[in-house]
Amino acid sequence: MTENPTATHRTAERPEATTDETGGLRTGRLYGVGLGPGDPSLMTVRAVQVIAEADVVAYHSARHGRSIARSIAAAHLRADHIEEPLVYPVTTGTTDHPGGYQGAMDEFYAESAARLAAHLDAGRTVAVLAEGDPLFYGSYMHMHKRLADRYPTEVVPGVTSVSAAAARLGTPLVEGEEVLTVLPGTLPEEELTARLASADSAVVMKLGRTFPAVRRAVERAGRLADARYVERATMSGERTGALADTDPDSVPYFSVAVLPSRVAVLPSPAPAPTAPDSDSDSGSGSGSGSGSGEVVVVGTGPAGPLWLTPETRGALAAAEDLVGYTTYLDRVPVRPGQRRHGSDNKVESERAEFALDLARRGRRVAVVSGGDPGVFAMATAVLEAASADPYREIPVRVLPGVTAANAAAARAGAPLGHDYAVLSLSDRLKPWEVIAERLRAAARADLVLALYNPGSRSRDWQVGKARELLLEHRAPDTPVVLGRDVGGPEESVRIVRLAELDPAQVDMRTILIVGSSQTVTVRRGGGDGARGGEEIVWTPRRYPEPSPAHAPSPEPSPAADSPAPSER
Repeated sequence: MTENPTATHRTAERPEATTDETGGLRTGRLYGVGLGPGDPSLMTVRAVQVIAEADVVAYHSARHGRSIARSIAAAHLRADHIEEPLVYPVTTGTTDHPGGYQGAMDEFYAESAARLAAHLDAGRTVAVLAEGDPLFYGSYMHMHKRLADRYPTEVVPGVTSVSAAAARLGTPLVEGEEVLTVLPGTLPEEELTARLASADSAVVMKLGRTFPAVRRAVERAGRLADARYVERATMSGERTGALADTDPDSVPYFSVAVLPSRVAVLPSPAPAPTAPDSDSDSGSGSGSGSGSGEVVVVGTGPAGPLWLTPETRGALAAAEDLVGYTTYLDRVPVRPGQRRHGSDNKVESERAEFALDLARRGRRVAVVSGGDPGVFAMATAVLEAASADPYREIPVRVLPGVTAANAAAARAGAPLGHDYAVLSLSDRLKPWEVIAERLRAAARADLVLALYNPGSRSRDWQVGKARELLLEHRAPDTPVVLGRDVGGPEESVRIVRLAELDPAQVDMRTILIVGSSQTVTVRRGGGDGARGGEEIVWTPRRYPEPSPAHAPSPEPSPAADSPAPSER
C-alpha cells in the first residue's frame, strides 16, 4: 500500500543478477535519503538528484499504507519508479509473533533488507526514503546495518525535526558552550527526569502516548516553565506552544518537547552587592531576577564535573548567581549570563546572608560547596541564617553531593563497610578537648573513623595528637587511608599503619580513614602474594559476637524503694 491507494506503480518481478563487461557480478548502489522534517521545499538538492536517478524507491509505512516519507517526495517520483513499500507489521499495537514485538521487528527488517538486496544484486539503484535525517532515529538505519557492508552505499543527510522545531519556535537551541541533549520519550520517567535535570538544553522526541510521563519528567526537573511543544514542524497541521498548556490527548507521535537554551531565557546580568571578601563578577543591568528568588545549596563532590549529580548539575545551570568559596566556584563551568561571587573560606555566615539577600531580590542563587553541602559545609550556615528574620520566607533547598569520605573510601576499597563516625579535627569552631573526647569515645566503640580537616599550615599538631589518642584503643598496625585531592589532578591514595602515620604527610586537602579492629588489608593481583599487586582495604559488614565474659549484664529490677528512673 502507498500514500495514494488509487495510484498505480511499477512493481518488480524477481530481478536477475547482472554482470559487468568483465563478467563480474554488478550490483546496484544503496542510498539512504534524508527528506527533511516534512516541507518538501526543505529537501536538499542532493536528495532530489538521488531520487531522480534511482531505479527503486523504498519507504516505510504503517499498516494503513500511508507513508509520510513518500508524501514528502511525491513530486519527485516517476511513473517508471519501482516502489517498495516496507510496511511495519506492528507499530503501537500488539503482536502474536513468538518473539514478541522485537522478534516481529527483527523479522521484518531482515525480510525488507532481503527485498532490497534482490534489487541491488540485479544492478538496480535503490533509494530508501527517510523523514528527517536517515541516521537520526530513522528507520533507514536498520537497512543500512544489514546492507551497507555488502553494497556501495551513500547516506544523504537531511534537516532533522530538532532543527525544524527550533526554527519554528524562533528560539536559540544551544549557545556558546552549552550542550544539547536529545532524548527519546520512551525512556523510563526517572531516567528522563535525571537527564533533563542535568541538561543545558534538550529535545525529547517520540511523544504521543509517552507525553504524560515526559511532561511529569520535565516538571520534576524544574524546566516546565520554559519548555515548548512543537507538533508536525513545517508540515500541514503544525502546532507550537507551551508544553505546560498542551492537552495530552491531542499529542501525536510526530511531536517534540523543546527545552531551549538557558542563555536565551536568562535575564541580562545585573549588579549586586559585593560579596564579603569577594572576587565578584557582577556584570551590568537591572538588579531584579527573573521571578521568585530561591537559594539552592549544592555540593560539587570532591573534585570536578564528573562528580556532580544530575540534580546538582541542573541547579547550577538554572542559577542566575553562584555564591561560594572561590576554589569551589572554579569547579563550575562558566556560563554566559551567570554572575559568580567568590569569597574566602572563613566568611561562611556572611556568604550565606549575601546569598539570601540576592534571593530576596528575586534572584535564583546556587550556593556552592565541595563534597556534600550538609557535611562540614555551607548548608548549615545558610539554614541558620534562613531561620531568622528577614529571611524566613526565602525558599531554601539542599541538594546532596558525594562526600570526600565516600570518594576516598571507594578509591581504597570499602573501609566504610560497617559502622563509622565522621569527625572534623579542626578546632576553629569547637575546642580541642571536645574533639579529643569524641575521638576516645569513637575509638572505644571500635568505629571506623573518617577524619576531616586534619591539618593546615597553622594547625600541624592535631594529627599527631589524634594518633596518640587512637593508639590507646587501636593496634599499631590498624590500616589508615590517606586520600588527598581525590578526583583531582593531584590525587593520591595511600594505605599506612596507624603507628606509622606521619603528620607531615597530611594537609587540608587530605582526609583520613582509620580502620576498626575488624578492618582488613589485602593485596590483589601482581602474582607475588603479600608483596605484589594493589593493596585494598575493607571492613566486614559482620561484627563478631561478644564472648560471654564480655556480654553486657541485664539491668537489675529496681527495688520497691528505689527512685523512679526519671528521678535518678
